[in-house]
Amino acid sequence: MYSAADQARLRRVLLLRELGIPLARISEVLEAPAAERREELTRRRAELDARILQLQAVADSVDRMLAADEHGVVLTEEEQAETFGADWDPAHARGARERWGDSPQWAEFAERSAMRTPEEWRDATAAMDSVIQAFAEARRSGADPASAGMPELAARHREAMSTYFHCTRSMQVLIARMFTAEPGFAEYYDRVEPGLAFWMREVIEADARAHGIDPETAVWE
Repeated sequence: MYSAADQARLRRVLLLRELGIPLARISEVLEAPAAERREELTRRRAELDARILQLQAVADSVDRMLAADEHGVVLTEEEQAETFGADWDPAHARGARERWGDSPQWAEFAERSAMRTPEEWRDATAAMDSVIQAFAEARRSGADPASAGMPELAARHREAMSTYFHCTRSMQVLIARMFTAEPGFAEYYDRVEPGLAFWMREVIEADARAHGIDPETAVWE
């Protein structure tokens, strides 16, 4: 029922529709002088290029989010060693995913991780290291966990944790409990300063009590 010329015209109509040209305008483009048609197609081709770049950027972002959800940290092993130190083991992030991969906090951590550059990772790591050193210095000075100045340390620790995921005081209490309950955490902090894991926990629990939170009934919010 359609001649070869009809079919060719229909193909052009379909192509112009794919380029986003309204159906009412397509007949004008088809009937326009060659120079006008070329101008229209050139403009539409430029828009198509921009759209391709936009979609590729979206695809790249999705790939990074998937990688962050799977691996936790979207850095090469060389970048991880440079950022987190020679003692860093990529298995730490994989272990965290196995343990918390279905939690809202892991989803938040992965989303932030996908957007984070190596420099931003170094800044976040340096901020946490600074807090830990401040805890260690306070312990070496003989400060009481409930003394003045300790709430500021607890707040700095909570702020550093919140660069990874939103951390409330109640959640911070439970995180501090891991410092003493799990050998890996306790060994890490005690290498910085003997007894630091328990002392950090005491500081954080004292701050929680001062804000009406009973550490014994703290919940993961």
